[in-house]
Amino acid sequence: MRISSRVIGGVVVATLLTQLTACGSIFFPDRRGQIEGKIDPLVAGLDAIGILFYVIPGLIAFGIDFATGAIYLPNGTTAQIAPEKLHESIGTNGQVDNQKLQAIIQTELGQSLPLNDPRLIQHKGSLQQLAMYGLRPSA
Repeated sequence: MRISSRVIGGVVVATLLTQLTACGSIFFPDRRGQIEGKIDPLVAGLDAIGILFYVIPGLIAFGIDFATGAIYLPNGTTAQIAPEKLHESIGTNGQVDNQKLQAIIQTELGQSLPLNDPRLIQHKGSLQQLAMYGLRPSA
């Protein structure tokens, strides 16, 4: 009886360890929100290990990593636009007009971002963030 409880405990521990290592969004939370890119072989390998041991949780880990974008390698490039330029994309009601924002990004950076993509994760800012950039809310 004592050996069977140790085996069950070992299986439970192994299950938890493989699930913690099988999800890129746990190791790389800063990558969440990416839409596309090159797939990180480390994250894909860890998810594949999850499939080898437990098929359903491994597939779920792959699905989560693709849905959140954590499976993609970061591009490593950054770009900035002056906050004054971004004022043009804010409508009279205080909402951001995605078409105007996309046009500003296209002209300033020469990049086309898919702002209407359903996988795009949008975060709301706070008053402290606006104050940090020297902006005042006008809504």
